[in-house]
Amino acid sequence: MKEIEFKIKGLMMDPLTNSPIVVLQDTNSDTLLPIWVGIFEANAIALQIEKVDTPRPMTHDLMKGLLNHLNAQVTKIVVTELKDNTFYALIFLNVGGKTITVDSRPSDAIALALRTDSPIYVTDDVLAKSSSTTSLAPSDRSSPEDIKQWLENLNPEDLGKYKM
Repeated sequence: MKEIEFKIKGLMMDPLTNSPIVVLQDTNSDTLLPIWVGIFEANAIALQIEKVDTPRPMTHDLMKGLLNHLNAQVTKIVVTELKDNTFYALIFLNVGGKTITVDSRPSDAIALALRTDSPIYVTDDVLAKSSSTTSLAPSDRSSPEDIKQWLENLNPEDLGKYKM
């Protein structure tokens, strides 16, 4: 399975469901992948994107600290699967020269990748399924084509509209 590198293009609110969306973009093309996430995970991602320091470690900062103390490095995160409108991810760790994978929600994996400056990948299988799925959004009122057109017509300013 081929892995394609993505970066975070932005974080926004779905106008239909009021759910946060992380928008990933292929580093070598205009391909976008929206992933609907929970409010707490969106806040964790937003804090890191905006370089906000919190007085106490948040969950993903704690994870980073634990990994550092255990001499484990996040080498990459990969969005590996899309099943029943749910995305799945793996966190790849280097521990003493061995590669260990840990199952994760993509939102948690992305929040950790941001904190550890680790690359984000998406498999070609996920991209194929996400473009052919009948309901990419949690809302049945949107077809994938509607969402694709909505994302393509976004202004860069719209991606900053997510408020913590």
